Amino acid sequence: MKRLRLIFMGSGALACPLLDHILREGRDDLLAVVTQPDRAAGRGLQCTPCEARLVAEGHGLPVWTADRASSPEVVAQMAALEPDVIVVACFGQFLRENLLALPRLGTINVHPSLLPKYRGASPIQWALANDEVQTGVSVLYVTPRMDAGDILAQETMDIKPEDTAATLEPRLAELGGELLVRVLDDLRAGRTRGVPQDEAQATYAPKLAKEDGRVDWKRDAESIRNRWRGFAPWPGAFTFLPGGQLLKVHGLRVEDGDAAAAPGTVLAARGEGPLVAAGRGAVRLTAVQPAGKKVMDGASFLRGYRLAPGDVLDAPSML
Repeated sequence: MKRLRLIFMGSGALACPLLDHILREGRDDLLAVVTQPDRAAGRGLQCTPCEARLVAEGHGLPVWTADRASSPEVVAQMAALEPDVIVVACFGQFLRENLLALPRLGTINVHPSLLPKYRGASPIQWALANDEVQTGVSVLYVTPRMDAGDILAQETMDIKPEDTAATLEPRLAELGGELLVRVLDDLRAGRTRGVPQDEAQATYAPKLAKEDGRVDWKRDAESIRNRWRGFAPWPGAFTFLPGGQLLKVHGLRVEDGDAAAAPGTVLAARGEGPLVAAGRGAVRLTAVQPAGKKVMDGASFLRGYRLAPGDVLDAPSML
């Protein structure tokens, strides 16, 4: 059976496992890998190499970086390779018709949600934040509309109660790699058929902002926990101590609270960490990181910081 000529476009964490699957299977010819430019990150704002680029270079593949993948220059480079399929994963750019029309068999995307639910940039994070018990991976045709193309394949995956974004993403990436290989097999054999999405069922997962990590103590305790699960490691979860010092939350547990206490009120400052009132229930902070300090367990934090019952975290005066 004729091998497919592929171009791979990806930059995010999901991209590397998918690229690995294509290379490991070896059934098709990978012509080039297109990534976004390396981005400055961390305290020193140093450029961190894109992991997909490192994987591609390790296999001797041509790698292009593109701020605007749909620019005439980049599209001309791709057109010269005469691809059969373009595979997109976590690329982070809208792709225009001039690029989408290039490959003979279409441009396909691997998206970590059960489309049409959770279209957008952060589907894994918002599925956890919304306390979903099941998610999955969809492989679909790319269209100018975000994550709205016909679905070629879809598989479900259960979300474990203890899952965070950091634990769920690798499992979805592995599932996505298996699903992608299956779709490429179908494209090679000419047996694909896209299924239109039900627009009435569409929901969205917008790109996360730093402020999404700020704990809203007016939420119920379970909601606070679910957002902590979804938003780790970035933007994480954080609040402010009396006096305005930043406190990052690295571990927490839902417990019973005092229904009469205002949200954000410290109910107890002993044991495994401070117990803080939420809109309903309470949250025990079992691992925290004060500004400028290392991560510590909640008990160690209480020994080193003056926090007493009745204190309020993230009080209105700090906003």
